[in-house]
Amino acid sequence: MKKYALIFPGQGAQKQGMGKDLYENSSAAKKVFDTADKVLGYSITDLCFNGSEEDLMKTINSQPCILTVSIAAFEALKEKTNIDYAYTAGHSLGEYAALYAAGVIDLETTFKLIQKRAYLMNEAAQTSNGSMAAVLGLSDEAVLNIVKTLNNVYVANYNSPGQVVITGDKEEINNNLDKFKEAGAKRVIPLAVSGAFHSPMMQKASEEFVNFVKQFEFKNANVSVYTNVDAKAEVLGEEFRLKLPKQICSSVLWTQTVNNIVNEGIKDFIELGPGKVLNGLNKKINSEITTLNVYDMESLNTTVDEVSNNKEKELV
Repeated sequence: MKKYALIFPGQGAQKQGMGKDLYENSSAAKKVFDTADKVLGYSITDLCFNGSEEDLMKTINSQPCILTVSIAAFEALKEKTNIDYAYTAGHSLGEYAALYAAGVIDLETTFKLIQKRAYLMNEAAQTSNGSMAAVLGLSDEAVLNIVKTLNNVYVANYNSPGQVVITGDKEEINNNLDKFKEAGAKRVIPLAVSGAFHSPMMQKASEEFVNFVKQFEFKNANVSVYTNVDAKAEVLGEEFRLKLPKQICSSVLWTQTVNNIVNEGIKDFIELGPGKVLNGLNKKINSEITTLNVYDMESLNTTVDEVSNNKEKELV
């Protein structure tokens, strides 16, 4: 039987009105939103459906909003079909949805963790002058070689071949954008973020998160979860507890994660959450990958039909 890898997007995937269609048409999705409202102590539902673009871009809002929609999409999919998945993975905050889908943490814990994570990262951003920029058209090695010559600048995300995000001191990044262009980058795009995420400038947030995660239960995973910090498959609950704080201030190894999943023989992915960001990255990472999406009822039904057709083909 064909097995899938479930993947969940990170910050930047937010869209106005996200998840509303699922909420109105799936009881499983609605339950996720209702739980988020209760656990977080405010209406994440209203923020997802009616929040302004400016509000949704704020770290303290975007992280729980994207996570809620991603888990709602996952539960809506499970409600409609029995999906057989071998691995889960998430890009940055998406890793929390991946852990939930693998049975490592329960729903309330997932929301409590992301709320604290977003708060700590936002606090760290406000106390440092950090920024991020996407470098397009350069190899990972070329970007890393330039970064090594700069002060307090790091690689945040290895998103796909030719798309690497740098992070660190805002002034240092802005003053050296031309170095990447001179090395052959097609474009260097400053990102509209409030801080230097996935860098040592988030160290304080990481250290505080270590103590926070100690109070929650992390079960062993039902399926392997590929983690951002090392792009390796993991099942031990205590390892996830150690890795989540590290993830805040280390690089997201997304290209490596997808390649490692493909090397396990999986070329069918399902992206659950707002938009199709990871779908686009997958195409650049490996042209043989097929990525389905679930972000509204139309995409949900398309994915369910595709999964059902694949099952029928295998029975013939």
